[in-house]
Amino acid sequence: MGEISCSNGISNGNGHAMVVQRKSCWYEEEIEENLRWCFALNSILHTGATQYQDIQLLDTKPFGKALVIDGKLQSAEIDEFIYHESLVHPALLHHQLPKTIFIMGGGEGSTARELLRHRSVEKVVMCDIDEPVVVRGRAELQRKEECYDVIIGDLADPIEGGPCYQLYTKTFYELTVKPRLNQGGIFVTQAGPAGVFSHTEVFSCIYNTLKQVFKYVVPYSAHIPSYADIWGWVMASDTPFLLNADELDLRMKQRIKGENRYLDGKTFTSASTLSKAVRKSLDSETHVYSEGAARFIYGHGTAHKHNQG
Repeated sequence: MGEISCSNGISNGNGHAMVVQRKSCWYEEEIEENLRWCFALNSILHTGATQYQDIQLLDTKPFGKALVIDGKLQSAEIDEFIYHESLVHPALLHHQLPKTIFIMGGGEGSTARELLRHRSVEKVVMCDIDEPVVVRGRAELQRKEECYDVIIGDLADPIEGGPCYQLYTKTFYELTVKPRLNQGGIFVTQAGPAGVFSHTEVFSCIYNTLKQVFKYVVPYSAHIPSYADIWGWVMASDTPFLLNADELDLRMKQRIKGENRYLDGKTFTSASTLSKAVRKSLDSETHVYSEGAARFIYGHGTAHKHNQG
């Protein structure tokens, strides 16, 4: 769905340039059927495709370098810290003493960067290989006898024909993820758009699906400018999440090297206090994510495009 266009002028709607300017390039992403989001580019650093994903690496004017997969912006230089601090630190701070971590996805390295700021972390295993990610992700967790203190789902968005949607299912959480957590272990996953109108795409059903598997489930969200939306994460465990804002701040000071740019105790308290509309929707959600009853965010992956061709 992501498109790059270059022009020499401003169109008057009939395809004719009204004002001639120096050449400019723009990236355009179709967020939903009647809504598109675009921004100017400095340059196109790379475009390519594998059997499973279309990949673009762009140098954008507003957001710096940005990674786009299957037409969806995954990470941008200027604001990736919001996403990665939100993904990593709440789960590790709520754990008593996180030493071993498994990352599903995380290919750009920013998730591992944030994990390794924690003084207690001794081992990080990351699985993000461009063969069928679902096969590789399942195999890596299932074949390993060891368990982990925290498992992180830093996966591509669940889109139709994309490589990752099977890793958001109840079966995967129940039979693969949960058995690989140590006592007191925590699972956290990115969970897609979480805005007032967009959260019903996948955020609410990922939350409800995890509620079927774990005793305690906490949804939270933050605005990420380059995503043009509020984004969501869901944290789950069989051990309750009891820390308040001051206790989170104390653990940050004791455990984390350096200072966060975005997340502190009050920020997490705010992030996990969802709006009335979203709370009501999550409370009434009944859909459980499965391979036969999957939900997707707007867009199509490479496999879907090949099947349509």
